[in-house]
Amino acid sequence: MDKKVTVVGAGHVGATTAQRLAEKELCDVVLIDIVEGVPQGKALDLAEAAPIEKHDAKITGSNKYEASEGSDVVIITAGIPRKPGMSRDDLLSTNASIMKSVTENIAAFSPDAVLIIVSNPLDAMCHVAYKASNFHRNRVIGMAGVLDSARFRAFISMELNVSVENTHAFVLGGHGDTMVPLPRYSTVAGIPITELLSKERIDALIERTRNGGAEIVGLLKTGSAYYAPASAAVEMAEAVLKDKKKILPCAAYLKGEYGINDLFIGVPVKLGSNGIEEIIQITLTDEENAALQKSADAVKELVLKIEY
Repeated sequence: MDKKVTVVGAGHVGATTAQRLAEKELCDVVLIDIVEGVPQGKALDLAEAAPIEKHDAKITGSNKYEASEGSDVVIITAGIPRKPGMSRDDLLSTNASIMKSVTENIAAFSPDAVLIIVSNPLDAMCHVAYKASNFHRNRVIGMAGVLDSARFRAFISMELNVSVENTHAFVLGGHGDTMVPLPRYSTVAGIPITELLSKERIDALIERTRNGGAEIVGLLKTGSAYYAPASAAVEMAEAVLKDKKKILPCAAYLKGEYGINDLFIGVPVKLGSNGIEEIIQITLTDEENAALQKSADAVKELVLKIEY
């Protein structure tokens, strides 16, 4: 493969991300984790599946950041996961420390990489990575909107009994209880869901989307979601690796866009080989804009708590 992606964190999200990257033959994959034997074992297991899955991606595991050298994209999933009763925000101090260390090491060996942040609380962790890496804002991107939009799409599909391929949705704002699903920009085969569902049912789907991660945490009891987060991160990585110019909702560092300054917030962006190549500004209603500003305030509150 002529592309290289490092996945930091060999837990459920990281290992599943490595699997999806390899099976799509997007790149060679390096899996890094601090626990000795875990990234090596999972990488070997994935490599042994390659003859069956019919891909030639090289997969290696390591405890040393030197293995990440020259990566085109680095996906950071490291950190402690949520447990029942925990909010994403409860993870702040522990995961901020982990994110700072990880990003500094990655920046030293892959100074030209695009960073895709998956660790929670997502928007705040993007801020830590941005400061620690000293990268330009276009190369630090948060995986939030793709996952939240996928959840919204899945619930719309279930509600209307239609193919998920027909459903499209946009979820903006922070990754958490203040996220902002946009029903009028959410469609089934081009038809706005506002034409197909009552406001009551749409509100119920929005609420389920906001609680999508917590619902899974509650069911699993010992961990959090990983299949859909991995798929979301890989969709973003693919857009970068293939220079697809794909418009996706991602956490981006805003400098005046949507009236928000110096914060990572989920907005539509164009992803290509340079990372975020354009921030798409769409017209919001007063109600939608107020919800987005409220979401930004919640993110800012978290960021101010971080100790560097």
